[in-house]
Amino acid sequence: MPKAVADLASFLLRDPVRVEVTPVSSTAERIEQKVLFVSRENKRNLLRDLLRGKDVERAIVFTRTKHGANRVAEQLAKDGIPADAIHGNKSQNARQRALDAFRSGEVRALVATDIAARGIDIDNITHVVNFELPNEPESYVHRIGRTARAGAEGIAVSFCDAEEVAYLRQIEKTIQQPVPQDIEHSYHAEPVAKLFASGKGSPPKRKPGGGRPFVGGNRPQGAGNGAGRPQGAAGAGGNRPKGPNGGGGQQRSAAAGAGGGGGNGGQRRHGAGPGGHGHSKRG
Repeated sequence: MPKAVADLASFLLRDPVRVEVTPVSSTAERIEQKVLFVSRENKRNLLRDLLRGKDVERAIVFTRTKHGANRVAEQLAKDGIPADAIHGNKSQNARQRALDAFRSGEVRALVATDIAARGIDIDNITHVVNFELPNEPESYVHRIGRTARAGAEGIAVSFCDAEEVAYLRQIEKTIQQPVPQDIEHSYHAEPVAKLFASGKGSPPKRKPGGGRPFVGGNRPQGAGNGAGRPQGAAGAGGNRPKGPNGGGGQQRSAAAGAGGGGGNGGQRRHGAGPGGHGHSKRG
């Protein structure tokens, strides 16, 4: 259980009791684990070559996001590898069809997110592939536990790029053992391996705003309509430069009826602007 979830449960519940069948750091001894250092752009090629191996009979491929699962499944299908994705955005019927096809062998690779895979109970899964390392080390234990079930053996392969070396360190700390490194593959990235060995590198941080369009909040000067405009910029409701006419801004020489200081019947100075019905008189 992630620490944030455990903290929330302790805050909301009175004297909660936690029951675990095995410690979260335990990994089955029958699982052969290995990590492959690879650049991000070569991950799909490495996955394609791995799944084309004759020893891969049935594999679950894990991604961190739903959209990532869709993209990986689509790419595998283009490469001639029967695959389907399962995640929370799919309907129950679609998830069940994917599981049935995976169980029957019609689909060799099932691409899944962590939450969607929690309910998968299928035997004879020969491989688990971490296409993306989880940012919660406990999820690594749950992922690779999909293989080596019912007394069988299994293989867990993890891809690690430069931004994931910190996740790998957290995983090794949690399971209290190093994950063996496999450097004998066509896409081995030695710079990533050296980065991991150096002990440097930190988990990637999300940029504020997530790249979404600006909505609300304080705008920089000159952005959008309304307040915060520099003097001289035309817009609705902002301060306007000096001039005899204007609709809604403050004016020194003439006060407009619409949005200014002179409404119906109001007093105006030195002439009436457009939009007022009251009589004007000199002040």
